[in-house]
Amino acid sequence: MDATTSETAALQFHSIPDQSVSTIVTSATSTFPQPKRHCFGESDPGEFPLAANPSIVLHVLTACNLDPQDLAKLEATCSFFRQPANFAPDYELSISELAALDMCRKRAIFKPMTPEQHQALKQRCGGSWKLVLRFLVAGESCCRREKSMAIAGPGHSIAVTSKGAVYSFGSNSSGQLGHGTTEEQSPPRLVRSLQGIRIIQAAVGGGRTMLISDAGHVYAFGKDSFGEAEYGAQGAQVVTTPKLVESLKDIFVVQAAIGNFFTAILSREGTVYTFSWGTDSRLGHHTEPNDLEPRPLKGALENIPVVQIAAGYCYLLALACHPSGMSVYSVGCGLGGKLGHGSRTDEKHPRLIEQFQLLNLQPVVVAAGAWHAAVVGRDGRVCTWGWGRYGCLGHGNEECESSPKVVEALINVKAVHVATGDYTTFVVSDDGDVYSFGCGESASLGHNVVVPEEQGNRQPHVLSPELVRSLKQINERVVQISLTNSIYWNAHTFALTESGKLYAFGAGDKGQLGVELANQTERGNPERVDIDLN
Repeated sequence: MDATTSETAALQFHSIPDQSVSTIVTSATSTFPQPKRHCFGESDPGEFPLAANPSIVLHVLTACNLDPQDLAKLEATCSFFRQPANFAPDYELSISELAALDMCRKRAIFKPMTPEQHQALKQRCGGSWKLVLRFLVAGESCCRREKSMAIAGPGHSIAVTSKGAVYSFGSNSSGQLGHGTTEEQSPPRLVRSLQGIRIIQAAVGGGRTMLISDAGHVYAFGKDSFGEAEYGAQGAQVVTTPKLVESLKDIFVVQAAIGNFFTAILSREGTVYTFSWGTDSRLGHHTEPNDLEPRPLKGALENIPVVQIAAGYCYLLALACHPSGMSVYSVGCGLGGKLGHGSRTDEKHPRLIEQFQLLNLQPVVVAAGAWHAAVVGRDGRVCTWGWGRYGCLGHGNEECESSPKVVEALINVKAVHVATGDYTTFVVSDDGDVYSFGCGESASLGHNVVVPEEQGNRQPHVLSPELVRSLKQINERVVQISLTNSIYWNAHTFALTESGKLYAFGAGDKGQLGVELANQTERGNPERVDIDLN
């Protein structure tokens, strides 16, 4: 339940000076010193046994890391949690609001912000610390912030450890591996020029890589452009080592997404910026294709915080955090219905995908393939839409869908993660099982079916979700899947496990699987990459 949708009386919110968690939460000790917070309420506990000791309650709420919806439910069911807590310096904040603020202060993104920035974010999120906490938690969940990750790019691969070190391997014709050369690399190699910089996010495109540090800085290498087509005439200049993007130095960036004609970045405050592809106002602004200045995405998302962005070949998805719930917006090319609005028309400004409201589905993760898209709902349902070629939508056929449609074959699976590529889709369940469907070329689906020689050893296409049994056999819980999202490269796939082990399969002709394949260009079975991401 959202704090703003409960039937209880609205709370008053006031400015709170920035202070450490220790000054907000009183730690219980064996000597029971005088608490730093005092309750000026009734001495009789009344309807709640611990009402006479609100500092203890606050400590418990914060230590348990309750979900923002749980805090809102406490307010809705017990007056103790919604009445002013009478804690200095702001006597109007409730216990649940104070707990939400304490949990916000623990977030790496929130800590370096000034008190003024805290208040601005609070107002942008809807005027409640519970809504700010929901915004921060949602971003951490769908983007694996502060966690290890692996990215299967077009011919090259990037792996980020939990400590922020970066390894790269595969194709390197434009210096996209960041090692100072243009030579291919098959074993994973540490990007040493980033020593002392902790990387928390990565994005890849054709011949380019972008890395984001915990300080919000963006480092780019490979093709020196943010917006030419993968095999376009531009981008002759290459950068072979990570270079700070000067045009973004005044923006605290938390995520980047690279399409074929444009690049998008997401700020700490949830604002979306795009580079280039502004001709004819395709992304809500008028710029030249080689424009290197970030432009805020105009329109419906100007005053709504975004927690995740995903870029397809020629379109962008944004997962937004409304006070009333999560929603998805799309902008760009509408061919095949991939914008999800029930038509195939382009959108020059972000437009809300209304179908999720009709499906009563709260989106929590979005994925933009080259020509199709997917969403995971809070209840674990999966929706897909766009071009249905090779069965990549999972509906048992190859038809296009211009509006999000629930994948019925996964109705008994609670999904937590989805990844899309060029006509390929992977879904990860809450117990770590992996399902895939779509284009079977390059053995990137992981099914490794024995194909008769007369069929040219080509893997069959999969029209409905099938369990990836080869990943089931590794006896590890998979938490992330990444696959190549490019129409120009044969695809490869990564599976990252909870223990930090990385497995790879699919196309490996450039060393993008982390090894040099002998007498073959692809591998159907997942094999471990020689790197520990934890």
